[in-house]
Amino acid sequence: MKNKTSDAIPQQAFDWYDSYAHGGMDRRTFIGKLGSLVALGYSMSVLTSALLPNYALAEQVSFNDADIKATYANFDSPLGYGKGQGYLVEPTNKSGLLPVVLVVHENRGLNPYIKDVARRLAKAGFIAFAPDALYSLGGYPGNDDEGREMQKSLDRSKIEQDFVAAAKFLKMHKQSNGKLGTVGFCFGGYIVNYLAAVDSNLIQAGVPFYGTPAAKELRHNIKAPLLIQLAELDERVNTTWPEYEQDLKAFNVPYTMYMYPKANHGFHNDSTGRYDEANAELAWQRTLDFLNKTLS
Repeated sequence: MKNKTSDAIPQQAFDWYDSYAHGGMDRRTFIGKLGSLVALGYSMSVLTSALLPNYALAEQVSFNDADIKATYANFDSPLGYGKGQGYLVEPTNKSGLLPVVLVVHENRGLNPYIKDVARRLAKAGFIAFAPDALYSLGGYPGNDDEGREMQKSLDRSKIEQDFVAAAKFLKMHKQSNGKLGTVGFCFGGYIVNYLAAVDSNLIQAGVPFYGTPAAKELRHNIKAPLLIQLAELDERVNTTWPEYEQDLKAFNVPYTMYMYPKANHGFHNDSTGRYDEANAELAWQRTLDFLNKTLS
């Protein structure tokens, strides 16, 4: 069910967290704003426990699950940071050629939630690969604040090329059927939109969760069908949608957009109070149905 502690927290606290998580304010300012709610009678421990991630909550599929095999794989990225690494999860109960899905993390590296998303996809019969944009710096540090700072320090164009290289690597997997889907969240949603736009033939399906569009000059390249998942309360990302939709229509891109009612940015992430179970499960089922339809 929807995280009950989140029901007692004002919407402005979620808005502040979104701004903090995306560089709109520093941690000191964020905590200071939460302090203003403490003065109104809210508990700081309840606020922070609801807003900040607890990755112990995010495991839906164990890495020990008998239906999957989880390992790490390296790939070359000559136009990016030279070498990349990702979390590769394969079904053990499937034979023959299978669809492959690239999973793209938020703006903080390959955290446990994204790894679990990769396992969920493998459990559903896809070969999933989740690269870590922070690999050149030693990988996800185990802390989101530090991970955000690390990712911010990297050259965005090189990160983009790392994900292009990862997509090509995955598409060439020995068990791949040659059809590549992508699923990404927040920054990862942007990367899904970017991969669809940078090369018309790179991906065959894209599912950006609350991601901003690729640069306008690239959008004419988009050919892959898109399943766009947006949250009603996510004003920052939603302001980019009307113009993006105009271009998708102008370029005859097959797309479906779902706007999830009363949902915050990050509503699919089950490690924080932004998680909305009903909307998250609906969005995930739509994702699986879409990928099965487009990649089979």
